[in-house]
Amino acid sequence: MDTHILTTSLIFLFSTLVIAWQLMCTAKHVTYITLADGRRQERSLPFLIRLVLPLAVMVPKFITQHEALEESRSRINRRLVSGGYEGLIQPAEVIALRFLMPLGIGGSLSLLLALVFQGMEGDMGQMIAQRQSVFYFLLIVLFGFYPDLWLKQAVRERHHQIERALPFVLDLLTLSVESGLDFMTGINRIISSRDVDPLGEELIRMFREIQVGRSRREALVNFAVRIDHADVRSLTNALVQADELGTGIGGALRIQADQIRTKRFQRAEKLGNEAPVKMLFPLVFFIFPSVFLILLGPVVLQMMARGGF
Repeated sequence: MDTHILTTSLIFLFSTLVIAWQLMCTAKHVTYITLADGRRQERSLPFLIRLVLPLAVMVPKFITQHEALEESRSRINRRLVSGGYEGLIQPAEVIALRFLMPLGIGGSLSLLLALVFQGMEGDMGQMIAQRQSVFYFLLIVLFGFYPDLWLKQAVRERHHQIERALPFVLDLLTLSVESGLDFMTGINRIISSRDVDPLGEELIRMFREIQVGRSRREALVNFAVRIDHADVRSLTNALVQADELGTGIGGALRIQADQIRTKRFQRAEKLGNEAPVKMLFPLVFFIFPSVFLILLGPVVLQMMARGGF
């Protein structure tokens, strides 16, 4: 009996070490994307995505590549391009993660929590046991939506970075064009003088497209489609219209820079007006109780010590 227990313990210890080693390797794994000019940029997927992604091949292709999911794959592909993860993960793999994450991570956590809750006694243990099925269901559903939530957040963060950089880039491009440089030279100087950020990545790609033979109109349209942001679409439409009419793009760039900067200030004012409402919950439930405990806590303790309560 002792030998059996020892063997089981050693197997469990070995399995735990293997899992821990795999988790450490997954956490340290770094992936890169290749920019249009050949440079490599670090771009890592979230830990949970990297942990489950190798298992995506287990999901049958007739599920992830079914014709009924063509629209979903196209939408996911647009988000991957807008979020900067093009080439790191495929739309079919994102669809596979919708099945794998709730079954893998959600199911594993549910099983682990079930073992923990079984050891609890008393009223709390009974209450949790009565509601654990609903809790497990919510946990599984949450991990089912996690790939889409992550992708939306990645697009939102990339758009936010582009919104911050776009007015300054337009100012530089306007000064370059109005000083006598052509559009391509101005873009090249901006790319060379700035650190590579999301907007810089897209400018490099647009610059390379024009270099390899695409027209400026096609490159601008592709630039707007990849980013998929209202300000960028407005900018590219103005530049395409100026190019078609044969007018100078310096005036169009200056007008667009002013409009985008005005929109940026309006967004900042909107966030500032929303701040008091967002602060109301932590103010009522955290700050006021903390002040109450700090100010009246010693008094209450003294009264309790004197038998006042």
